[in-house]
Amino acid sequence: QVRLVESGGGLVQAGGSLRLSCADSGRTSSIYATGWFRQAPGKEREFVAAIRWSGGFTYYADSVKGRFTISRENAKNTVYLQMNNLKPEDTAVYYCAASTRPGGGSFYRPSEYEYDYAYWGQGTQVTVSS
Repeated sequence: QVRLVESGGGLVQAGGSLRLSCADSGRTSSIYATGWFRQAPGKEREFVAAIRWSGGFTYYADSVKGRFTISRENAKNTVYLQMNNLKPEDTAVYYCAASTRPGGGSFYRPSEYEYDYAYWGQGTQVTVSS
């Protein structure tokens, strides 16, 4: 089964960087895509980025393009979210999620929709100060 373990959150000043990790610790799993979502206080949960394991196709929300990079490391069953030039508006709880089927999106673009991701991590807090 899929078991997601997140790490890497913390407190940084604007302009700083953080790298989030999402590892699948399950013994047998077949993840199709892994996505990152975030939710700030008083706001709806929003899509951040996603990567398809086969082929490594990626998709980013406009708000993070050019600043965030999602990647995978097969040997560790881990997906990373490198966050550079962080802004106060990036402050949120970040969740990683995994799908085992293609779901929405397209062949080259992983899905951005929450309902396509069946497995979720517990979330990690990212706080960016001015």
